[in-house]
Amino acid sequence: MNRMAILALILVGMLLVAGCGKRDQQATETTDTGAQKKWVIGMSQCNLGEPWRVQMNKDIEEAAKQYADQIEVIFKDAQNRTEVQQAQVREFIQMGVDLLIISPKEARPLTQPVAEAYQKGIPVIVLDRKVEGDQYTCFIGADNVKIGREAGKYLVQLLGGKGKVVELKGLMTSTPGQERHRGFREGIAGSQIEVVFEADCQWLEPIAQKETQSALARFPQIDAVYAHNDPSAHGAYLAARQEGKGREKTIKFIGIDALPHEGIRYVKEGILTATFEYPTGGKEAIETALKILRGEQVPKNITLGTRIYTKENVDRGGDPL
Repeated sequence: MNRMAILALILVGMLLVAGCGKRDQQATETTDTGAQKKWVIGMSQCNLGEPWRVQMNKDIEEAAKQYADQIEVIFKDAQNRTEVQQAQVREFIQMGVDLLIISPKEARPLTQPVAEAYQKGIPVIVLDRKVEGDQYTCFIGADNVKIGREAGKYLVQLLGGKGKVVELKGLMTSTPGQERHRGFREGIAGSQIEVVFEADCQWLEPIAQKETQSALARFPQIDAVYAHNDPSAHGAYLAARQEGKGREKTIKFIGIDALPHEGIRYVKEGILTATFEYPTGGKEAIETALKILRGEQVPKNITLGTRIYTKENVDRGGDPL
């Protein structure tokens, strides 16, 4: 073999090795340490002072474990402070996360930070509580107006169309609080149900307990308590029991959330008359996030279903609405 032929074979070999190396690099997309690159998801939770929100984070974490080789989720807790959540969203933007999931404390104050992420090309999933406008990729949540309406209709039926009711609201600067209130008023419209006392309890059991104590002191007749979440309903029950007049046995307590260890357990124990399921959407958020990251199209809004749990149906898993 002459010298030119040998040089040609060496050159071809070098090109083949280089080509294979390039293809391997493109296929694996490794980091500097040799580990396969993962998508980074930032999760901004408005607070972890509510059992339902703890469950949401747990559901997200459990769903993400199934895709541990593809995604990494970074959790941040805003500790029920809007300004902290605003700063955390902007921190995620600076980090350059691949996708943002946020469950906002309040709609209006979080609208701009979410829009900033969206406008910078970061897909945003808004979970449970809405923001204003449409500067986000996807909203996932249950129909709070429907849940409130069904709670109202249930109370009308339960009380025979008339009675005096206490409404313990969630945080009224959040969309679920506003929508559960509006739906409930629609549900009792045309009946003789009278809301004699209402208070913003900010989703917190101690506040609900204190407000119910005020209501009990003012009104000798209270037929039912409609609470925007199960902790508030439980707080109302505790207030009635502590009053010492036995009204915890005559008042009907209705809540929302239906966590297995909370609302559903309260129904089984006879503390709550009913609770309405409010799914966390954690599993759906991760599934939707992966579709977005893979370049698939997703709906702008994903509405989750609900169920009602009463003593009659709790053992069979409630009934869908």
